[in-house]
Amino acid sequence: MLNDKHKALIEAKANILKSLGHPTRLWMVEQLSEGEKCVCDLAEFIDADFSTISKHLSVLKQAGVVLDEKRGKMVYYRLRVPCVMQDLSCVEKIIQAKIDDQVELLK
Repeated sequence: MLNDKHKALIEAKANILKSLGHPTRLWMVEQLSEGEKCVCDLAEFIDADFSTISKHLSVLKQAGVVLDEKRGKMVYYRLRVPCVMQDLSCVEKIIQAKIDDQVELLK
């Protein structure tokens, strides 16, 4: 049985994972792992308008994944903690394990 503190921690973790659960936001996190970017930098590579990109970044900010800094008219985003990419490499290992299981079925 979960106590209130443990339940709050589980919910906080789920909120972070949920924020990463959209392909565009996951891509943005990968881009931000290379360094801070403004919305205009991200817009170059995504077929979306600035407001859509900003909404995705807002979800990541609300979850605590990214931080922002306004400089003049531009807002720059960066990862709060770059170690989020280490956890994402674990996801790739899960994908590979699933592929290996499927290949094994074919043998």
